[in-house]
Amino acid sequence: MYKDIAKELLTFIQKSPSCFHAVDTMKHMLLENGYTELRECEAWSLNKGGKYFTTRNGSSILAFQIGNTLEDYHFQVTSSHSDSPTFKVKEHAELKGKGGYLQLNTEGYGGMLCSTWMDRPLSLAGRVLVKDGNTFTSKLLSFDRDLLLIPNVAIHMNRDVNNGMKYNNQVDMLPLFSAGECSEGDYAQLIADELRCAKEQIFGTDLYLYNRMAPSIWGAKEEFISSGKLDDLQCAFTSLKALLAGTNEKAINVFACFDNEEVGSGTKQGAGSTFLYDAMRRINNALGKGEEEYYRALASSFMLSADNAHAVHPNHPAKTDVNNCVYMNEGIVVKSHAGQKYTSDAVSIAVFKGLCKKAGVPVQFFSNRSDTAGGSTLGNIAMAQVSMNSVDIGLPQLAMHSSYETAGVKDTAYMIKVMEEFFNSHIEEMSGHILKVTK
Repeated sequence: MYKDIAKELLTFIQKSPSCFHAVDTMKHMLLENGYTELRECEAWSLNKGGKYFTTRNGSSILAFQIGNTLEDYHFQVTSSHSDSPTFKVKEHAELKGKGGYLQLNTEGYGGMLCSTWMDRPLSLAGRVLVKDGNTFTSKLLSFDRDLLLIPNVAIHMNRDVNNGMKYNNQVDMLPLFSAGECSEGDYAQLIADELRCAKEQIFGTDLYLYNRMAPSIWGAKEEFISSGKLDDLQCAFTSLKALLAGTNEKAINVFACFDNEEVGSGTKQGAGSTFLYDAMRRINNALGKGEEEYYRALASSFMLSADNAHAVHPNHPAKTDVNNCVYMNEGIVVKSHAGQKYTSDAVSIAVFKGLCKKAGVPVQFFSNRSDTAGGSTLGNIAMAQVSMNSVDIGLPQLAMHSSYETAGVKDTAYMIKVMEEFFNSHIEEMSGHILKVTK
């Protein structure tokens, strides 16, 4: 079972070389399972028992399943993100160098491990805006071939490289496009040829590098999975699979996958935007509910904020807390932080531990070392727009923000199981100090 689900995850990631492709892949999964697409620019007509989804910017997606008994309803939400650290191609992309070299001019997106992008086959994926008359159409683009490479400097020319290297994105991280066979203008022509349009029709691009190395299940006992974008497509995949499998007659189950988490979430399609707030208000209104009913629903609502966590590193165990640390294949991670970088508190942790127990899923706990600053994630940012009980969870992995990350083969299945339990449960706030969880 574990291996089959892991294979399905890796196939999903291969279909998702950019955040735009990830959302498109999820969109098709929803359509295949009877969900109806709603557009933000159109009026929403919703029915009890209905299944719907909407997108924003083509890089964030929100799907929801409406119960049939909504006299005392609430929202049960999972959140994840579609983006991963990478390099974005600039508007004026071509850089002509010595000896006929042609490079692409890129800038870093998010906090990547630079060295992992070097000396391996890369390609480009994202979206292109094509003008036809008075219309601008967004088209997905992915070059399904080894197109680029960022070459390292030979040790003979940099004898101190193994003593520590500081990378300059404008110098060290530019991908090689041609050694002389291509000339200026060929990059744009390559895009046009792939899209079967004229070069003059291309009016905008959001194109990113992606690692072409195939995902793998590996190890003597096949304990590990490795792939690009495990952070956070592993959580996006598990959340969506759980939504498709779960049902809740007394609530509205919501799957939210945001863009731009890796750069702070402060965009129109990020967790800090009004995307979730807007959708929840529109759902409430379309179901004929009033303002007071919306706020009552919010009080009993609950979010699983799902973003991967740091497993103990085999070579550097001291990088993690002595006992609030986690391991691959040992279950779901609950993340806590005294300074509220994570939303987890006693209330939300208790509820989630109960869900894990019901689902028969192991659970472990992560906190940063007290002398080390950690990162943030989706929950606390989303809560600035829609306040509800929330717990930050994830799956343990190694080499976070590498172009090729590693996780445990079992944990994907664990996450689907507990999230399905969540979507099948009814969480209700009885008072300010009492939460009731039933089927």
